[in-house]
Amino acid sequence: MRPILLLAATMLALTGCAVGPNYTQPRIALTPAFIAAPQIDTAAADADWWRGFGDPLLVGLIERAVAGNTDLAQARARIDQSRALARAAGSALLPRFDATSGVTTASQSLETPVGHVTSALGLPRGYTEYNVGAQASWEIDIFGGERRGREAARADLAAAIASTGAVGVAVAAETADAYLTLRALQARLGVAERQIGNEELLVDLVRQRFAQGIAAERELNRAQAALDGVRASAAPLRAGIAAQLNRIDVLVGEQPGSNRAALVTAAAIPAAPVPAGSAAPADLLRRRPDVVAAERRLAASTARIGVAVTEYYPHVSLSGVLGVASLGTSTLFTGNAVEASAGAGLRWRLFDFGRVDAEVAQARGGTAEALAAWRGSVLHAAEDVETALSRLSEAHVERAVLERQVAALTAARTQAQDAYRGGVIGLIDVTDADRELLGAADRLATVRGDEARAAVAAYRALGGGWRADAAPVLAVATAGTM
Repeated sequence: MRPILLLAATMLALTGCAVGPNYTQPRIALTPAFIAAPQIDTAAADADWWRGFGDPLLVGLIERAVAGNTDLAQARARIDQSRALARAAGSALLPRFDATSGVTTASQSLETPVGHVTSALGLPRGYTEYNVGAQASWEIDIFGGERRGREAARADLAAAIASTGAVGVAVAAETADAYLTLRALQARLGVAERQIGNEELLVDLVRQRFAQGIAAERELNRAQAALDGVRASAAPLRAGIAAQLNRIDVLVGEQPGSNRAALVTAAAIPAAPVPAGSAAPADLLRRRPDVVAAERRLAASTARIGVAVTEYYPHVSLSGVLGVASLGTSTLFTGNAVEASAGAGLRWRLFDFGRVDAEVAQARGGTAEALAAWRGSVLHAAEDVETALSRLSEAHVERAVLERQVAALTAARTQAQDAYRGGVIGLIDVTDADRELLGAADRLATVRGDEARAAVAAYRALGGGWRADAAPVLAVATAGTM
């Protein structure tokens, strides 16, 4: 056993190094601030950003979605899988011990060479052997391949955690978007229904004037056509409302129709809050979970280069068996029944016609791909923020202008109806005023919804609802170089 122990001590002395590149966090040049930075409230950053809309029903829906969404449940299950793989990668560094036991019964054929010898010597033809013992094996991680594998597994776990955070942010944002779209469609339907009521009153008025011989039949037909047009415009709005109701149900993890009673009644579109977060694009590297996940996947790919490089070097393993074996149970645990063995093995891929070279090249290519993916995630994150903030800013301006327009057109329509009743203007002027008011009011409801949805998109782009410090901290020690 002394040579084996000496070899083990020598191998352990060499395990302080690991081949392959050490991971260095990548860098990318970003501007000090976003172009639309004035649209961000940097004073506070609430993880539960949806509370800023001041709508308790929206808050409840998002909380239920975070708890019951099926996509998020899948992402959480992937964390469990990655955590198990990380534990397995860590256990690969340790020896393996197995307990063994068995009973073997054999009967030797007398018509074989061995059988003839057995018969000639007067030995029994059959026997039963009992054995109990333990065996151990250990591949010594001399060049750090197993440690690099553990490093990669831990980075994959961190990536899974961050990816789950990205799914959570997306689920919250999608739920808010569906809710705000629903309220905008309901507001537009309310505009159409009010306009239908006005058009019905106008048709009744024209019908009375036609019966009195004051108005022509052409005016009655025109009024009826305008009424039918507004009624037709309400149909796609009702279809859109039904679609958003179903979308919300699925987002919260329930069957379509489950929340219809609570949401079918129209309510005001929540006012868009000012998005909170950092105005520095560089902070997206830790605020955006998808960027964090891409960076952790890059770290895992870098560690796998070391795993591949270790195949250039020899692999040494130790093994041993200690137990007892006997042909009878009465002598099984006696000194004569003890058996033991120990050994050392060496595996070295000396001539494999370039397979190790190919594996290392593949690992380096995967790292290059992961680096490009990380850079792309950062640039797309910055794009998302700039686009969302720009849309939010323009929606503010458009809403203010449309509010003034709707107020003016409402007054103009009332004046046109009064003038028509007095016989000062024709019906066509009234229908034109109706059409302009309907279009402006419908556009205002749409823009109010778009404004609130742009705020949601800004929160999502800034990484709202997820904090890097809230995720489990993984102490991943970087292996030394050799």
